[in-house]
Amino acid sequence: MKAMILAAGKGSRLAPLTDKQPKPMLPINKRPLIEWQVMALARAGVSTVVINLHHLGDQISDFLEDGTRYGLAISYSREDELLETGGGILKALPLLNDDCLDTPFWLLNGDIWTDFSFSQLPTTLPKQDLAHLVLTPCPSSRREGDFELTNGRISQRGPTYVYCGIALISPALFAGRQNGHFSIRDLYFDMIDQHLISGQVHKGTWHDIGTLAEYQRLTNQFAASNTTN
Repeated sequence: MKAMILAAGKGSRLAPLTDKQPKPMLPINKRPLIEWQVMALARAGVSTVVINLHHLGDQISDFLEDGTRYGLAISYSREDELLETGGGILKALPLLNDDCLDTPFWLLNGDIWTDFSFSQLPTTLPKQDLAHLVLTPCPSSRREGDFELTNGRISQRGPTYVYCGIALISPALFAGRQNGHFSIRDLYFDMIDQHLISGQVHKGTWHDIGTLAEYQRLTNQFAASNTTN
């Protein structure tokens, strides 16, 4: 199984923490966030991870290197300018599908913390589907959700569930797309109307580390846990 971690963003809302380090390198319980993610992917049997880089990206590649110490291979897709999530994935597709252009891969946002087990994520898609998303009930820290889920299908946009930043993606999702800047969310929204997207719900721990407040909340939880233990 192959996976991609989206790690190119500047993390502007986390400044000044991200002025001198990329968001995926922020420490979570004394370990960089992205290392937790790579380790979780390795435990689930992932053989290859592709990571896109832009803002201070050399810090990520210098730390993770080629992935040998995690038992998998890591390669990097460097962006001279930010391509957003969709454009970044499209640029990285040759690294993910050098053997079979139809093979789906796991996708993971580089700014989330979760106890989700990737062994629960499908490795194949039904013939007609182009993506499978992991959702979580909309947390109190969010003003609104992203999607509604009905009988395992993402049925419409709505307030009940938030996209976790975890997915199984078919390369066919990007058919006909031109290189450049675009968000993968736009593709997700298009697929809802075409009934080409499924989903599952994760009810465990999930944090979108997009703001200083959310990052502090997570680090405080670990500090309290370590003190208790």
